[in-house]
Amino acid sequence: MEKKVKKPKKTSVVIISILLVVLLAVNVACGMFYNVITQFFSKANIDEEAVEKTAQSARSVVEQIEEEGIVMLQNENDTLPLDMNSEKETNINIFGWSSISPVYSGVGSGAGNMDNAVPLFEGLESAGIHGNTELKQFYEDSGISSKTNDAYGSFNTDYTKHQVDVSEYNDELLQNSKEYSDVALIFLSRIGGEGEKDLPLDMSELGGAADEHYLELSAEEKELIDMVDSMDFEKVVLVINSSYPMELGFLGEGKIDATLWIGGPGETGMNALGSVLAGEVNPSGRTVNTYAYDLTSAPAMENFGNFYYSGTEFESETWAGEPATGYQGYVDYAEGIYVGYRYYETRWVDNETGEVDEDAYRAAVQYPFGYGLSYTEFEQEIQDYSVEDGEVKITAKVTNIGDTAGKDVVQVYTTSPYIVGGIEKAHVVLSGFGKTKMLEPGGSESVEITFNLEDIASFDYIDKGCYVLDAGEYEFKLMKNAHEIIDSRTYTMDETIVYDENNKRSSDEIPAVTRFKDVEGDVKITYVSRADWEGTYPKDVPHQREASPEIAAQWTDFTPTETEAEDIVVKDHGLKLADLVGKAYDDPMWDELLEQVTVEEMSKLIGWGGFATQVVESVEKPYSVDLDGPAGIKALVNETAYEGVSYTTGVVLASTWNKELAEDMGECFGAEAAAWGISGIYGPSMNIQRTAFGGRNYEYYSEDPVISGYMAAGIVTGFNTNNVYNYIKHFAMYNQCTNAVDGITTWSNEQAIREIYLKPFEIAVKNTDVHAVMSSYNRIGNTWTGASKPLLTDVLRGEWGFEGMVISDWPFDDSYMNAEQGIRAGNDFILTTTGRDVKDTSNAGKQAMREATHHILYTVANSNAMEFNYYGPTPYWLYILIAVDVIAVVGAGVFYWKWRKNWKNFKKNVHVGENGK
Repeated sequence: MEKKVKKPKKTSVVIISILLVVLLAVNVACGMFYNVITQFFSKANIDEEAVEKTAQSARSVVEQIEEEGIVMLQNENDTLPLDMNSEKETNINIFGWSSISPVYSGVGSGAGNMDNAVPLFEGLESAGIHGNTELKQFYEDSGISSKTNDAYGSFNTDYTKHQVDVSEYNDELLQNSKEYSDVALIFLSRIGGEGEKDLPLDMSELGGAADEHYLELSAEEKELIDMVDSMDFEKVVLVINSSYPMELGFLGEGKIDATLWIGGPGETGMNALGSVLAGEVNPSGRTVNTYAYDLTSAPAMENFGNFYYSGTEFESETWAGEPATGYQGYVDYAEGIYVGYRYYETRWVDNETGEVDEDAYRAAVQYPFGYGLSYTEFEQEIQDYSVEDGEVKITAKVTNIGDTAGKDVVQVYTTSPYIVGGIEKAHVVLSGFGKTKMLEPGGSESVEITFNLEDIASFDYIDKGCYVLDAGEYEFKLMKNAHEIIDSRTYTMDETIVYDENNKRSSDEIPAVTRFKDVEGDVKITYVSRADWEGTYPKDVPHQREASPEIAAQWTDFTPTETEAEDIVVKDHGLKLADLVGKAYDDPMWDELLEQVTVEEMSKLIGWGGFATQVVESVEKPYSVDLDGPAGIKALVNETAYEGVSYTTGVVLASTWNKELAEDMGECFGAEAAAWGISGIYGPSMNIQRTAFGGRNYEYYSEDPVISGYMAAGIVTGFNTNNVYNYIKHFAMYNQCTNAVDGITTWSNEQAIREIYLKPFEIAVKNTDVHAVMSSYNRIGNTWTGASKPLLTDVLRGEWGFEGMVISDWPFDDSYMNAEQGIRAGNDFILTTTGRDVKDTSNAGKQAMREATHHILYTVANSNAMEFNYYGPTPYWLYILIAVDVIAVVGAGVFYWKWRKNWKNFKKNVHVGENGK
């Protein structure tokens, strides 16, 4: 009897086909995330002992930064420090839900890893202060939780002001609290994050009111304070856990006795809070923002938020992947130079007499920029003063006249001569600062502050088109803060100095002249002037306007500027990148090395810059790892691969007013990065806090460019001791999140651009060895910053003498962040793991690629990347993937062949049966 042939099942074919499709998808994903996978599976050999040693040092530095960054805003009747000899004060009641869920950092690439953060209660215990555990349990049982999520692909920031309703506090709990301690500590938190939105100005969808913004008290918080006040504790202390200034007018109601601002304390900063409360550490931080009673009263707030060109709506997604509407946004920096204290300290000054309307000022400002209290008292005086060869030198003698050891901050401001109708000038501008060592009671120290006269020149964007140092009387002021004068000296300029094409400033490589005329506005913008506050203050600003055809056309025109150029030479000179280590940027040897690099290699180097610089085989350039971020090592898309210590938020570091401590942080952070095999860090973040509500303000330093610039310079100087390069970011004018990643158009005048927004970067580049910069999402005027030749070539490289590489930010929109336009302007490569082909291979395009390659290779050659050996040209995981592909394809081929053979046999058998054979 003939054996019956079984019909082959189609199910197995479908399954195998699906598996092949899945494998194809895996291959595509592996190509898109080549850098990330490589870093995850192919890290350099890590010295675990070195990693732990650097981590221990980092934790210590974090605690020290927080100790010096905490700002005491209020201390009525010497409420603090606590009496550590009294059980009723070493035991404290901690009110506020966020006491069990503090904000240690922020959300996004600038955030730190909070897995190992010291909890509030543990930090207080380290100083011998015991929190009421019954209250703690009450909050843990409340059922409240935050939706903040900083996982990959989700930059969700929960802006709900979580608080337990006072009706939930039962009488027994409150009575036990009264018996437990004479001290109540109210803990209030605010968070900020990178994403598509800034801090909310309308809380109606987040449990609040439409006329309530995020940085004022909620109704529940007010009720909590009232409840605590009604319990008649001997001491009520408020701790503000926010990297943003808050509206604190309620402190004048007498319900709070002492207030400490702690910002985002990072991994070990809660220990510092305990030390300050216990009196082991004397607070010495100073505010780096103006605390106005109404934070929306700043003129910049009139042009902040969702302003967009009508008819430009498009379907988009939030950072959380939810459907949303995007816009071609714009923002007018109509406030000009009057940002932060430059506005508040000038607004009520009589232009003729220089007198200040104190009543009006005090009605607007609660705590000035540079404000902070201490447990002791200091006396400052100008000990020595000179102006020689264009350098101003002021020596301040600081004496501790109190009875407690502590540190003090020295602040020197300049008041420049102002002519009504002339160049805009703020009444006071920070020119220099320093911090004393620890001074015992009766101890003194002389702190020297130096700066150049050319540093206080103003940019005349209307007439001269350059920096101008007007003739007249200059007053150099030793101040407690931006408002209170301690001592001063005057200097008279007999003649105006114009720093034009024929008379550059000594710190510039080429003259700083008009380069951003086209950025002043697509419409006539009235910029704020102290000559006419009422007439120039922006009012009733519409949130939409029409774009001209010329402006709209630029949004979709990605044609690179074409110039005549010779073709590049590709020739093997037998050189290796290692041969160029230590060579000057303009050494002729670079030309020979660059001739060895092929167009394909350059394209990959430029187009695959996400968290790495790529291998270049022709010159034996090694792979190097670059990671976020400003507050600690953060592997954004492979968090389990690297675990660094989390530093305080940037604003806390700035609040120390300690340049040396910034350098210590950089050195410690850099050593930790080197121990992990990391060559570059995306940070520090150093944009100006233009308003109090910028979502990313937590990672920025201040509203002031001088303190921002010197903090960043200290960080970079410290990193350089470990040959780790910093991408100082975001260059430039990235001051709001709303519409940012869609390429928001940013309009401003050149005086504000230079004096406010470029100044921190200028200080950093000119005062330390910066070799890497990150451009920003936004446009400067109507040109993406990465495609702005005036910004990246003329100013950064030309005027400031920067030698190094510029990377883009992460390209959410693949259109406007154009690689071809970027390399011609000075943006050398793209921060993407999914790859971006450089399609322009014209002679000019190849020459631009070669220049970009020079910038990248020069930076890498002078970094620790040359010391690491990650792997050969092809990482081993790729071999495994190739092997799996081959096995899968061969296996599938054999399967299909057999299946096809069986199918033919089956069909033949059926055919035979039907014919009765």
